[in-house]
Amino acid sequence: MPRRVLNLTLQNGATAAPREIAIDDAVVAGWTGRDPAAVERHIRELELLGVKRPATTPIFYRVAAARLTTDAEIEVVGETSGGEVEFVLLQHDGRLWVGTGSDHTDRAVETYGVTVSKQMCDKPIAPVFWPFDEVAPHWDRLLLRAHVTENGARVLYQEGPVAAMMDPQSLIARYAKDRRLAENSLMFCGTLAAKGGVRPTAQFAFELEDPVMQRKIAHAYTVRSLPILG
Repeated sequence: MPRRVLNLTLQNGATAAPREIAIDDAVVAGWTGRDPAAVERHIRELELLGVKRPATTPIFYRVAAARLTTDAEIEVVGETSGGEVEFVLLQHDGRLWVGTGSDHTDRAVETYGVTVSKQMCDKPIAPVFWPFDEVAPHWDRLLLRAHVTENGARVLYQEGPVAAMMDPQSLIARYAKDRRLAENSLMFCGTLAAKGGVRPTAQFAFELEDPVMQRKIAHAYTVRSLPILG
């Protein structure tokens, strides 16, 4: 039975088709970098924050599909959570689609249980997706970018090419025995280093840019923090 229904727009060339799409399974892939040295640096960066080394690289965390949202606001407990921009893969109607999302994560919980931390927060995604086969010929040219608001100023938080992460087909092959995502599955596919270090974010804007076809998918959200009373 479908666990989450989202209003998405599948943009195929010049055609944009709004659809209600039921997502049955959500996966967050971690430690997906192509450069093993860069992966190791990121592991050490998070170890300094108390995050344990992953059992494997890459690793695939399951989260509830109900955590997926296109809303402009999410609610979290406390003030230790933050976003991170990722490209997102969607298998729907027999076709692979690509978009972008934020793997919003509770950093305090992450220090004692990464799997639990992934489940703690909603996962915002932009509502627009492109066909993967439309961008596959120039895949490594795509760019990910995120901004945060700090002290009233818009600050660049992450920026870089998707080429920093494993390409989609290789990543899917590591996850699925038949080398394809199950129908109506969505996967977050890894992130870039944060400029200035990983930190809580109360306002997060993220985008996937295609400089070849001169277009972007963008989304932004704010975080409403709920009190911790003991």
